[in-house]
Amino acid sequence: MTTPDQATTNGSGMSTHAGQGGHGSAHGHSQEGVIKLALGAIGVVFGDIGTSPLYAFRETFAGHHVLTLDNAHILGAISLMFWSMMLVVTLKYVAIIMRADNKGEGGSLALLALISRTVPSQRWSAGIVLLGVFATALFYGDSMITPAVSVLSAVEGLAVVNPVLGSLVVPFVVAILIFLFSIQRAGTSRVAALFGPIMLLYFLSIAVLGVLSIAKTPEVLAAINPWYAIEFFLLTPMQAFLALGSVVLAVTGAEALYADMGHFGRKPIGLSWLWFVLPALMLNYMGQGGLLIRDGLPALASPFYNLAPDWFRLPLVAIATLAAIIASQAVITGAFSVTQQAIQLGFIPRLRISHTSASTAGQIYIPLINWGLMVMVILLVLTFQTSSNLTAAYGIAVTGAMFIDNVLLTVVVFHLWKWKPWISVPLLAIFYLVDGAYLAANLTKIPDGGWFPLLVGFIVFTLLTTWSKGRKLMMDRLRESAMPIPVFIASASNSAVRVPGTAVFMTSTPDGVPHALLHNLKHNKVLHERVVLLTVKIADVPTVNPAKRYEVEDLGRGFYRVIFHYGFMEEADVPAALMAVTGCGQGFKMMETSFFLARQTLLPSARPGMRIWREKLFAWMLRNAESAMEFFRLPTNRVIELGSQVEI
Repeated sequence: MTTPDQATTNGSGMSTHAGQGGHGSAHGHSQEGVIKLALGAIGVVFGDIGTSPLYAFRETFAGHHVLTLDNAHILGAISLMFWSMMLVVTLKYVAIIMRADNKGEGGSLALLALISRTVPSQRWSAGIVLLGVFATALFYGDSMITPAVSVLSAVEGLAVVNPVLGSLVVPFVVAILIFLFSIQRAGTSRVAALFGPIMLLYFLSIAVLGVLSIAKTPEVLAAINPWYAIEFFLLTPMQAFLALGSVVLAVTGAEALYADMGHFGRKPIGLSWLWFVLPALMLNYMGQGGLLIRDGLPALASPFYNLAPDWFRLPLVAIATLAAIIASQAVITGAFSVTQQAIQLGFIPRLRISHTSASTAGQIYIPLINWGLMVMVILLVLTFQTSSNLTAAYGIAVTGAMFIDNVLLTVVVFHLWKWKPWISVPLLAIFYLVDGAYLAANLTKIPDGGWFPLLVGFIVFTLLTTWSKGRKLMMDRLRESAMPIPVFIASASNSAVRVPGTAVFMTSTPDGVPHALLHNLKHNKVLHERVVLLTVKIADVPTVNPAKRYEVEDLGRGFYRVIFHYGFMEEADVPAALMAVTGCGQGFKMMETSFFLARQTLLPSARPGMRIWREKLFAWMLRNAESAMEFFRLPTNRVIELGSQVEI
C-alpha cells in the first residue's frame, strides 16, 4: 500500500457510518430526491444529537457543579445551547466544514487524506497527521460512551413512570445492549427502513411536548437573545464556565453530520437539520426550561420525561429507547466504517471484515470491533450505573475531536481554499474560542470519569501510530534486501524449470523481487510459465475510477508487474479484479492460478527505529492480523504461504 503517513473521523468524527449505503453527494439529484435523502438522514445522522435532550439540560443544573434554578440561569443555559447549535453545528459543520469533502466523503480521516494530498508541505504535515490520528483515536472512546449514556438515559424513564421500576433499569439496559450488538452480524438493512419513521416520530413527539410547555411559559422564547448567555457569565463566571461542560452535551453528534456526508450529501443533511431537527431540539429545550421555571427542583430529576403527561410517559420511554438504540446503531456502524478506512490507510492491521449486504458495499461487520465495543459499553454501564455519572465521561472525546477539526479546517481555509484573512481569521477565532472553552470546561471532569475516553484515546493512538511506524520500518528493511527485478529475471529464467500455470506473488512494494518468489525458487526450484508480481495500492481518495483500476507492465520472459488501485472506502477483491485484467497474455483462470504470500516473523533488534516495547507490540499486532488471503478474498485452495524473518 502507498498511503499518506496518517490515519476521523470520521468520525467521528469521524465516520462515519458505513452501514447505511453509499448515496454519494446530493449534487445533481432532483428536488424530490433531495427530500427523500433528507428524510433518510433524519433516521441515520441525527440519532446522537437527537437524544441529547434526554440528559443535556438536566446535567447543566444537576451535574457535578451547583447551579441556581432561577430564571436568569435557566434562560442563560437555553441561550448557550441555542447559540452553540448555531455556531458549532449550523455555521461550522453544515455551512463550512461540509464543503471540505474528499470526493464526496466526509469525516476526520477523509479530511486528513484530502489535506495530505492537496497540501504537501513536509514542514508541519507530521503534526497535522498526528492530530488527525488522535481525533480518530478519541472517536473510539466516544463510540463506547454514546450507546451507554443514550440507552441508560432513555430507560431511566421507567423510574419516572414508577419508582419501583428503578431497580430494573441497569439489567434492562444490559439486555438491550447485548441484543443490539448480537444482531450486527446479520446487517441492518432490514431494520434500517424503520429508522426514519421512528426518528420522525421521536422528533415530532419532543417538539410537541416542548410547544405545550412553552405555551404555559412563553417567556422562555426570549432565550434566543444572546444577551441571556452573556448575562449568565456576568452573574456567575465560574459556574457558567463549569456549566459549559454540560451545555456541550447538546451538540454531541455534530461531527456525525460531516462523517455521513458521503452517504446523504451536504444539501439533504443541511435541509433536515435547519428545517426539522434544530427546531424540534430547541422547542424541547425551551419546553424543559419552561417546566423548570414553573415547577423548580421537583422537575429537575428528569425534565425530559416530566414534560409528558402521565398517560404518555410510558410510550415516550419506548419511543426514546428506540431512538437511543438507533443512535447507538449509528455509532457502531461508524466504528466499523472508521476501522475499515484506518485499515486501508495503513493504521490498523488487517481485520476480518464481513459484508452484510450483497447490493451495498458499505454495509460491513467487523467481529473484533463489535464484541470489543460490547464488552466496554456493558462495563461502563455496570461501573457508572446512571446516565448522570456517565455524562462526566462524555464530552471530552467530542470536544477534543471538534477542536482538532478546527486545526484541520485552518489548514484547509488557508492552504486549500485560500480565503482572505479578513474573513477567515475572525471566523476561525470564534470557532477556537467556543471549542476551546468547551474543551477546557470538560477537562475539569477528568477526575469524575473524563479520564476514560482519554485513556481509550491514548491506547488507540499508541496502537495506530505503532502499526503505521512499524509497517513503514518493515517495508524499508524488505526494500533494502530486495534484488532488482531485471537481474533476477535474467538469471532465474535461464536456470529454473518452467511449469504450466500462473503464479501470482503478492507484494506490498512494486520495487524489487518479492521474498515469496525468492523462497519459492530456492526451495522448489521451479518457475511458472506466467509470473505476476501483484501490488495493491490504497489511494487517499474514497473510491477509484474502475477504468483506472489496474496498471500492467510486461517485464519480459513471462514476468508481469500488475498494480491494483483502490480507494480507502473500497474492498480489495483481487480475484474479481484479475478477471478483468488484459495485457498479461491469456485471461486468468482461478483453477490454474496459484497465489503466493509472504508471512514475516519480526525479530526485535537494537537498530534505531522504534523502542523495543513498541517493536514487540508491533510484532504482536502483525501475528494477530487477518491473513492476506481473507483480506484480499483469495481462493483458499489456491494459496501458498512462505515465511521469512525481518529485523526492524
